Amino acid sequence: MTSVAGTRLVLRGRGIVPGRVEGQALVSHETISGWGGIDPATGTIIERRHELYGVCFTGKVLVFPGAKGSSGWSGFFQSTRLMGTAPLAMIFTNLTTKAALGAIVTRVPTVTELDDDPVAKIATGDRVEVDADNGLVVVHRPRS
Repeated sequence: MTSVAGTRLVLRGRGIVPGRVEGQALVSHETISGWGGIDPATGTIIERRHELYGVCFTGKVLVFPGAKGSSGWSGFFQSTRLMGTAPLAMIFTNLTTKAALGAIVTRVPTVTELDDDPVAKIATGDRVEVDADNGLVVVHRPRS
């Protein structure tokens, strides 16, 4: 159940990789490709036709529909962990084996299967608490 109290939104889902973090959201309405879609050395999306082309996800809570492309997706995201360019956390809507494995090898708190669409409810720049231990995402919107 989604609840809204002022500028606070709570989404409940399923934790895939445990952990708790808080950070700024980076939202993509498009799936993300690992091989050929990201540069693991910089944590930047390099797929030319992607809406976030040239944007760095390092240290951000990456909110996106899920993975696209080959099974190499997880290897590219694991490389971001090894190179220190990984997202702070991941929130995605479409649970696939490649997205789940990518989250596991990246070792960042990850939540999926939320009770509302996080891509539609969270905006880039929102402050997000990810509590993957309990499957919770708390969104704090900046006051206008």
